Amino acid sequence: MALLPQTLRSRVPSTVRDDVRLRAAAVGLGLIPPRAMHSEEDTRVLLDAAAGARRVVEIGVYEGASALLLARSLGPGAELHLIDPFGRRPDALPSGWEASEWATRRLLARELRSLGASAPDVRWHVELSHETALGWQQEVDLVFIDGDHSKEGCERDWHDWRGFVRPGGHVVFHDARAGIEGGAGLPGPTAVVEGELREGGTPGWEIVAEAGATVAARRVKSRADSGVTDA
Repeated sequence: MALLPQTLRSRVPSTVRDDVRLRAAAVGLGLIPPRAMHSEEDTRVLLDAAAGARRVVEIGVYEGASALLLARSLGPGAELHLIDPFGRRPDALPSGWEASEWATRRLLARELRSLGASAPDVRWHVELSHETALGWQQEVDLVFIDGDHSKEGCERDWHDWRGFVRPGGHVVFHDARAGIEGGAGLPGPTAVVEGELREGGTPGWEIVAEAGATVAARRVKSRADSGVTDA
């Protein structure tokens, strides 16, 4: 199916457009695009950090808008690991904004078919991010943190995943520039970036790019003591 024209979509009442079940069906069938949660500035920071990456982890997939961008940019032979509990944290999003695992999987599957031989290997982890981290052992080029937006949740993702990032690799935070001129974001991710990367910083890490609501940090320290092995 093809996307419905924007002129037609704009005429749909919000009560219908935001109905969780109807929206899931429309996204899954390809009638409407996923909600774009990232600006052009955010996209540029994320895709610059993903350039040349061979293994990427995205925490917080939602309707799949950023996963589509990553799938299109990574290329064949790369791995894109998508982590989202899809409904196990019902308080994580405003009422009516819940995402459907079925719809998001269909969206990505459709995109991968269209990419054909140039598609990356997409692997799903339908669970909480710390559950995935417990059994993780592989080196990662990029971790995109866009899941639990509480300070505690974002901080846990940072501490759980940063040790798997190779030297020169990146962790990208979304919604992490609240209160900064020209920026946007939410208190939780912003507080983590302020505390872990700006105010004295975390040894071996440096902010290398930021715009809109997004901040990219690069690992500059050796991982010899991390205990992580590639596979």
